[in-house]
This record gives sequence, structure tokens and C-alpha cells, in this order.
Amino acid sequence: NHHRAKMIFIKSFSSNRSTIRRRKISRTLSQVLMASSYLNRLNCFHSTPTIHGLNIALLTGSTRTSSPPTVLHPRVNAYIHQSLKERGHEVSRIDPDDFPLLERPHFAYPPNKVPEGLREVHSKLQHADGYVCVTPEYNHSPSPALLNILNHFGSSTFSFKPSAIVTYSAGQWGGTRAGVALRTTLGELGCLPVSAMIHIPMAQNLFDRDGNIDTSKDNNDPERWQKYCGRCFSQLEWWADATRRHREVADPFDESPAFGRSPEQRNAP
Repeated sequence: NHHRAKMIFIKSFSSNRSTIRRRKISRTLSQVLMASSYLNRLNCFHSTPTIHGLNIALLTGSTRTSSPPTVLHPRVNAYIHQSLKERGHEVSRIDPDDFPLLERPHFAYPPNKVPEGLREVHSKLQHADGYVCVTPEYNHSPSPALLNILNHFGSSTFSFKPSAIVTYSAGQWGGTRAGVALRTTLGELGCLPVSAMIHIPMAQNLFDRDGNIDTSKDNNDPERWQKYCGRCFSQLEWWADATRRHREVADPFDESPAFGRSPEQRNAP
């Protein structure tokens, strides 16, 4: 009996030591995992963009050839275009000069009768992962030139993808009121705008003729503008990548088909 009790004690002691050892190992692993998770979160805040290779449609919004103090849209468009390319994306630029005033939208044509130019733009828009709309502010509103592009196409062209808004002006407000008004239009088209917008006040003092930040003028810091624009673009990238991945496994039009017959399809029962 004494020998049996001794063996039970030894086994119990060994078992307790194993339990203690397992608990220590488990606690150490938990600490390692917590530290790894913390470092990953830090990298999310401090790393360079990791979402590359998106197809972005850049819709510009001005046809002006003269303006006091200078024509701004070539400078702004060039800067935004280059910024998107530097982030690793393919950019398809769509300019309002290529569109007549709206007489017949794309969806009003039989499929085999769509004009070639309109067909090409529709293809670019339909295959884009996201949209960036650049507009000046005219009378507290987006430019008619940009709206003319958008109104040539139905919501099924843009739906289930994100958009971003860039506004500019020669004055101090940077076109903010045009940006707010444009959110409604983009929402109706189904390409919901991300929350961060880019507003560029006094654009004539910020960019040179080639669309580069003019560092010869005071307070024009390229790094600050890169970070400012990066906030908007990173939101666009996150949503564009997410919707692109989801479209690969589910067709959003299965549950929400495009209206193709008449406006009455929108009506409540």
C-alpha cells in the first residue's frame, strides 16, 4: 500500500508539472499572438499602399479653354491622374470633350446600334473597379460637363462599385459645395462615394502647368498633399478591392437586376 501511494503521488506530481508546463506554453503562445496582432495593426497605419492593379476610370469635368486667373482643369487632372498611377493602378481617362450634349443615352439604343465612341466609353466604365470624378464648382454645383458624361449611362454601368470625388476652385473653398451635390448623383448611379473627398482651393497657386506641386511657392508641400489625397484614395482602394473580390463569387445583379424596360419598374407594388 505504501508503494502504491508513492507511485500515485509521483504520477500526480508529474501530471501537475505537465499541466503547469502546458499552461506556461499556452500563455507564451497567446502573448506571441497578441504581439503579432499588435504589430500587424501598426503596419496597417504606417505601411505603403498594398492594393495595386485596380482599373480606375477617371472622369474629368471641364471643357473650358479660358478662365481668370488661368485654366485649372489640365493641372488638376494631370496631378490626380499621376497620383493614381503612382499607387499602382491602371487609369482610363474619360473627358467631356468627347461627348455631345445629351440627346440619346447609351441605354436608349438597341445593342447593335450604339455609336462606336459611346460603346468604347461604356466598356471602360463597365470594366472599371472604381471611379474618380474631378469637377470644378459652378454656382455651388458640379460642372455640367461632368454631369453630361454621367447622364449618358444608366446605373447598371456603375453599380456595386465605389467612387471618389475631387473638387477644385480658384477660391478658398476648393469646390466643397460641388462635392456635396455630386454625392447624390453618384449614389443614385450605384457607385457610392467614399466619405473622404479631395478639395483643392486656389489650385492656380498649387500646381505648375504640368500638374506638379509648385514648390517655389510658400506652403506647397508635396508630401502633405500626397497624404491628404492618400486618405481618399485608400478608402476607394479598400472598397474597390472588396467589391471586385465579391463580384468573383456572386453576381450582384442576380438579386438586384438592372431596369431594362421602363421607369415603372421602380414603382412600389
